[in-house]
Amino acid sequence: MQPKPVLILALALVVGFLLPPAHSAQQPPPPQQSTPPPATPDTSQAPPAGQNPTVIQSRVNLVDILFTVLNRRNKLVPDLEKADFKIFDDKAPQEIRYFSRQTDLPLRIGMLLDTSNSIRDRLKFEQDASTNFLFSVLRRNKDEAFVMTFDDEPQVIQKFTGDAGALRDEIFKTRAGGGTAIYDAIYSACLNELSHPPRPPGDQPDVVRRVMILISDGDDNLSTRTRAEAIEMAQRASVVIYTISTSTQWIALSQTDPSKAANRKNHLTPGDQILQDLAEETGGRAFFPYHVDDLDQSFQDIGDELRNQYSIAYNPTNYAMDGRYHKIRIETPDHKGYQVRARRGYFARANAAGSGTPPAGSPR
Repeated sequence: MQPKPVLILALALVVGFLLPPAHSAQQPPPPQQSTPPPATPDTSQAPPAGQNPTVIQSRVNLVDILFTVLNRRNKLVPDLEKADFKIFDDKAPQEIRYFSRQTDLPLRIGMLLDTSNSIRDRLKFEQDASTNFLFSVLRRNKDEAFVMTFDDEPQVIQKFTGDAGALRDEIFKTRAGGGTAIYDAIYSACLNELSHPPRPPGDQPDVVRRVMILISDGDDNLSTRTRAEAIEMAQRASVVIYTISTSTQWIALSQTDPSKAANRKNHLTPGDQILQDLAEETGGRAFFPYHVDDLDQSFQDIGDELRNQYSIAYNPTNYAMDGRYHKIRIETPDHKGYQVRARRGYFARANAAGSGTPPAGSPR
């Protein structure tokens, strides 16, 4: 006698209900009982409860300073050694932990052009000065630059490139109008561009020199950032700022002869004094030309300076995590008359090791 189809279906349903779900059949079988259990860890040397033996928390407060040395004739001095320098942090002598001489390094340049209404009459001067600098200093296949304009707000009009012709083309498209936000432009250029510039293939992370060429009258009237914030961001990104004034209020018409530039008597405007401060706080220089021709040798000097720098790093003995500004002084005791050009200080910011953020006073 054959079983009825209804009975067969009922039995199948009962069996399906009692069996485990189908996907459980794909799971690996349980381990064999013969497998030995994991060994009980030896706790005789274990740290007290609550401590993690694999994690070491520490603070890294390494201050890294890039600088150049000039002699009495304002010529570069590229052959000094570690023993030739003494460094002071808020007048307290420090031990130099790392020292190196760095020459012929690739440059990463931010060209910042003031295109506000206040420089309308000197826009052609800006365009000529900036392109002359790029063609004088930029080396194809080694150095790169970007161009940022600023009036009411900053704008990158040409991203990093080694093509001086492409940079020139964008520079000569600029038009003047609007207010002036210098500090916002410096802050943005350092944070978004110069803090992580393109690096040469195969090289280590910090093998380029970051420099900003700021061409403006120095008259800020729109920034949301302060001058102190702009300077701090430049210092933390190790950006050296060179400023070129577009102002002509400080010079008499009788002094406009380029051949007599060295004999001019400067009467700096408040804006020019701001430009000078921005440069000196970051280890750069300020220029107050009337003609573009006044800058030709200066551009060559800037390029030479940036490719012949020293690097010193130290751990401040008087460091405190209070955000306070520390003044730095570097001396060459055995070489009287030598001038050290470096940033004037740093803001005390502590960072946990391995946190991925730069140590105090360092771009890395």
